Amino acid sequence: MPRTGRPRSFNRDEAVAAAMLLFWEHGFEPTSLAQLRAAMGNISAASFYAAFESKEALFREAVNRYLSTYGHVSETFRDTSLTSKAAMELGLRQSARMQTENSHPLGCLLGLSAVNCSPEQQHIRDLLSKERERVRGWIKECIERAVANGELPESTDISMVVTLFETFLRGISTQARDGVPYEAIDAAITQLMSVWDALSVEPG
Repeated sequence: MPRTGRPRSFNRDEAVAAAMLLFWEHGFEPTSLAQLRAAMGNISAASFYAAFESKEALFREAVNRYLSTYGHVSETFRDTSLTSKAAMELGLRQSARMQTENSHPLGCLLGLSAVNCSPEQQHIRDLLSKERERVRGWIKECIERAVANGELPESTDISMVVTLFETFLRGISTQARDGVPYEAIDAAITQLMSVWDALSVEPG
């Protein structure tokens, strides 16, 4: 039967956005229901469960919000209107810019919010791992496209190159959380792209 009673006294979109920031800053497990309810306007436990059913369900909704907003920068890796090199470089620079901005928690929610999960929360880790794997797939497609269109030679070790660029991408999160400025990461990206240039030369 449908729930009855007073209308919700909070804005759902704003509540999910607030939850996203908490999970991003503190992680899934350390973020308490009390913190979440307070961030949503001090709503009651009953209102919380009526709106979101569980902390896990709210987290999944918060992850989707992140992916459609801040995490959208990763979509650049699959932009076929750019050369593969340009898509890779722009994706890295946009990600670094986003992760080092002070208007929200530093780093990447997908990389940080389940680092400290207990074994009982393995499904939360799996959820985020699946999303990171999706981005890895975009990077792989970008590299494969580079080989197919001649930007990189056919002899390119695609798996190695994917690991190289994804490892850098994931490392941005720790660097940002440790306070490394965008300018330093951006300079490192410039250096990393010189590796692409070296790989693009057909071995003689």
